Amino acid sequence: MFVSQSMTRKVITVSRQTPLVEAQALMQQHGIRHLPVVSAQNLLEGIITDRDIRSAFPYQTAKGESSRQEQERFAGMKVADVMTSDPITISPTHTLQDALLMIQESRVGAFPVVDQDRKLKGIISVRDLLRAFINVMGIGQPGTLLCVLVDDKVGQLKRIVDAITEEGISFGSVLVARYWEKDKRAVFPYLLTNNVIRVKKKLQAMGFTLLDPMKWYLDQLPKSDE
Repeated sequence: MFVSQSMTRKVITVSRQTPLVEAQALMQQHGIRHLPVVSAQNLLEGIITDRDIRSAFPYQTAKGESSRQEQERFAGMKVADVMTSDPITISPTHTLQDALLMIQESRVGAFPVVDQDRKLKGIISVRDLLRAFINVMGIGQPGTLLCVLVDDKVGQLKRIVDAITEEGISFGSVLVARYWEKDKRAVFPYLLTNNVIRVKKKLQAMGFTLLDPMKWYLDQLPKSDE
């Protein structure tokens, strides 16, 4: 799937000269945390986040008070005073996998989506990516997630899929992930049924090990050789 298919197209934007208090109000009104900063020609010039605004917010004392000078300073600030001028961007033709890796590496919550001329086409956030993968994996439908430990060799996934379909059970999705033991993989079938006792016994009889998916985590660290 491409970024263009999952990004938010109707983007709330601001200009460099937008008062900071106005940008803050826009975020609160629309329940968002990122505002692309654009020119009159809709060219991306920067991005401002709720964190940027909080960092500029008037300092408050222990009693929750701030000086008039601090308040006046904040009231006079513009978006240009605190925005990130050269934000990380992504192309509409990048894939969702690209976006996930970029978010993981850059530790940011959203990317402006721009074309080759740097014209803003949309924005894609962690929320957009979650929504897209929920749809792709079919986990919005009632069902049961299994976790099957398999040997890392050709044909194992087919055996699991065949065993489940023979029981007349439909799949929402199948995810294959690394398992940090030598020559092992974890297969996560999401089945569109809650009646899985029979198929679990069948998989175990075939020699597969079933794990509790709630106790398995994607960032599992390699086990020590010691």
